[in-house]
Amino acid sequence: MVGAGGMSFGPTMVSDVVHTRALRGARMLLHDLDPVRLERAWRFAVRCNEAAGAPVVIERTTDPAAAFDGADFVIASAEFDRFRHWHEDYAVPLRHGARHAMGENGGPGAVFHSLRSITNTLSICADVARHSPDAFFVNLTNPMSRVSLAIDRATDLRFVGMCHEMPMGLKRLCRRLRWKRSEITASAAGINHFTFFTEIRNTRTGEDLLPKVREFYQRRFFDYPLRSQRVWRALDRNVVGGFFVEFNYMPLVVHMVREYGLVPCSVDSHIGEYLPFPRDVAGFVPAPIEFHEPVMRHLERVAGWAATTRLPVPLHRMGRSDEEVMPIIAALWTGEPYRAMAVNVPNRGYLPDVAEGAIVEVGATVDAEGIHPESMAPLGEPLAGWIDTQVRLQDMVVEAALTGDADLAFRALCEDPLSPDDEDACRRIFDELRGLQSDKLPF
Repeated sequence: MVGAGGMSFGPTMVSDVVHTRALRGARMLLHDLDPVRLERAWRFAVRCNEAAGAPVVIERTTDPAAAFDGADFVIASAEFDRFRHWHEDYAVPLRHGARHAMGENGGPGAVFHSLRSITNTLSICADVARHSPDAFFVNLTNPMSRVSLAIDRATDLRFVGMCHEMPMGLKRLCRRLRWKRSEITASAAGINHFTFFTEIRNTRTGEDLLPKVREFYQRRFFDYPLRSQRVWRALDRNVVGGFFVEFNYMPLVVHMVREYGLVPCSVDSHIGEYLPFPRDVAGFVPAPIEFHEPVMRHLERVAGWAATTRLPVPLHRMGRSDEEVMPIIAALWTGEPYRAMAVNVPNRGYLPDVAEGAIVEVGATVDAEGIHPESMAPLGEPLAGWIDTQVRLQDMVVEAALTGDADLAFRALCEDPLSPDDEDACRRIFDELRGLQSDKLPF
């Protein structure tokens, strides 16, 4: 696992490995360039492994050659100075008139996030190709679609992009509508963080549940009048309130359901990065970065404490998460078929009204022969049109990263629907972010 010292996926992946029966006896090697964070992650992983009866061997190294040599699978979730640059990606464009919601995966700030992530991820891919060219590569790094497209175009690695939004979105719906998750199956299609349910069904009765979801979002609770928005804004002033707001304040989700009949898998902060009108629909658009960073810092402290305390921490109760990475690896390794709810792969006709080769998110069956994505019905308008805009931006940003073409990157920023209409304002955004992040860009 590359970037093992990070909190977004590191502890979860470790817990999932040690609680996946098919992976017993495996060797898991944690790799990070930061020796302090790596040591903390390794100590936590060892305790987690011991609490589960030590079903795997866990090692660590800062040396890429040692990390990748002999690897069958490589999982990558790695960024440098993630939160410092995310603040820049978010704040600088807003100061110059951008309308973006988060600055992570869409909008002008995401152009720079993409350039940094692609540059870093391709350096990891180069090490994998050098030391374990037959390894299967799992990308967890955002912006998922753009980074995965770069991997597809620039390397010969077998790979898949994985994200937890679709499984988490289904879990949220089950909780809200009081359904038993074990009785629900679902399919979805789109691009990462902009994927929409095409089917939700009760496996016991066979009932199609999408009409009930659409009916649920017609409730007056989801009208969000100005008085209600003031309450949500007040809640968003601290970390706990911000976490609650992120997953429960959803004017954009409601708008998509009511106006277009589309049920998003993700929350407002994600789908708002791909729509041209988030601030028109929602008078108040929270910035999730304000709670993401302190939450991650807190998790780092908790993981460090759990790794060193003599107290009997019940790590064995962590169990498996809703992430689908380890079930996919287990299926590839053992051949026992697994149905994944969402994989990010190059489009090979799976979505007929999305450009061939674009990175799309669909369900898939996984076995020893590989990943077999599901072919879906056309998305239809206006969804296909919104996605087409993002696919063109995918193409431009990835090409700019691969060729080092700063002018092409600037054109991508100008053409993003959440960028200012004024090209001079776009130039100011581009030049300021380029100056702040020049050491991590491909030009």
